[in-house]
Parts: sequence; structure tokens; C-alpha cells
Amino acid sequence: MFTGLIEHLGTVSSIALDAGGCTLTISDSAPILGDCHIGDSIAVNGACLTVTEFDKDKEGGWLKVWLANETLERTDLGERKEGDQVNLERAMGAHVRFGGHFVQAHVDTTATVVERTSDGDSLRLRFQLPEATPSRPSLLPYLIPKGYVTIDGASLTLTGVDDSRRTFDVMLIQHTQDKITLGKKVIGSKVNIEVDMVGKYVEKSVVAALGGRGGEGIRGVVEKVVEDVLARKGL
Repeated sequence: MFTGLIEHLGTVSSIALDAGGCTLTISDSAPILGDCHIGDSIAVNGACLTVTEFDKDKEGGWLKVWLANETLERTDLGERKEGDQVNLERAMGAHVRFGGHFVQAHVDTTATVVERTSDGDSLRLRFQLPEATPSRPSLLPYLIPKGYVTIDGASLTLTGVDDSRRTFDVMLIQHTQDKITLGKKVIGSKVNIEVDMVGKYVEKSVVAALGGRGGEGIRGVVEKVVEDVLARKGL
């Protein structure tokens, strides 16, 4: 479990590809390696990955993580190049103050930066989600103004949502721009999206309570309930 509060920016120093996925080496990582162990979970641009090797003392510190093909297909990590910075966060400790929101670091999809607008020292960003498919339903039902969304691993507040255009907005204050990679993303860049998991659980619970089946969706369940009521009334 993570909080979405980015701890450090690391740098991709090497990428080793093979048929099953790839290994990323992330350098400049010493600040988060003090209590690191092989097998620890770390969120890299919002994707939960396993540390397979590390050295906290050599050349500013570095770590290696393995990315399976599933991760490469679902996230933007397959597009990273040597020299790119990535957001890093260690798994949440039980003894620390909880500051963001519950983040699993299980990326749901990617979105595209479609607009950047300066607002004083702050930066407003707009993203567009891909069109829904049978295998990947729309995530828009889980996005609400002033709700949470995780973008490249950072817990952010939604400032606007437009269902018809499949877009949503966030605003980054200057401090946040300095601490994460998102403020440097240009129009057309992809970002990793994880919606608030609480919304998913609420939807599943409501569907189950209404007698729905998996994948039927709230609309279908409500329509069925209405049809049953009308049928009982002979209408």
C-alpha cells in the first residue's frame, strides 16, 4: 500500500529488454534505499514493482526492478528512455503519518496530456482517457470533482471532469511541480492513472446489493430493478 506522496525522483540509467519484459536500473536513488531490502515493493511512476537488486552506497545509489509484459502494456514505463526521471515512493510504513490517499500502485490505464495552462505559479493540466472497450471499461464513473486520482504515482485532487470529452483536470502548485515529474510532461505525453479504489468497492457492493452480476454495471442493474417493479404492478 502507498500514499501517493512522491518521496524522490530517480533517473533511468539502463533498460535491458528480453522476451518476457525488461529490467530497469534507476540511479540517483540513495535517499530511499536506507531501509531497502531485496523483494521490497516500490512504486515507480505509480506502478508497484519489486526491487530485485540495489546498492545504496555506489554512485549515488541505484536499484533494479523487473517489469513483466503486462506492466509494459498497461503503463507508460515501456516508453521510458535512459535519462528520464521517474517518481519513486516506498511502500507505506505503519508508523508514519498518512498524508495522501489509499494507493495500491496497480495502474488502471494511461491517459494523455491534452492541455497545459499556467495559473500564476500554479499549473493546470488536462488529461484525456482512451475510449472504453469491452475489456477495459470506462474509468470516468470513478472520477469526481474534488475526488482523488493517482497520476504517475502522485495523489492529486481532481478540479474538473468532463464525461462527454473523457477529460479530467488537476492543478499543481509550485512545490508539487518541483517534487514530481508531472509538471514537465508535454502535450501528447502519456501518464499512468489509478482511480480511487474506494469507488470500485462501493460500486461492486451496490451492484451486489441490487442483485447485479459482474460486468452488468449500475445502469443495467437499475433498469432491471425498474422493469421488475413495473412487471409486478402489471405495467
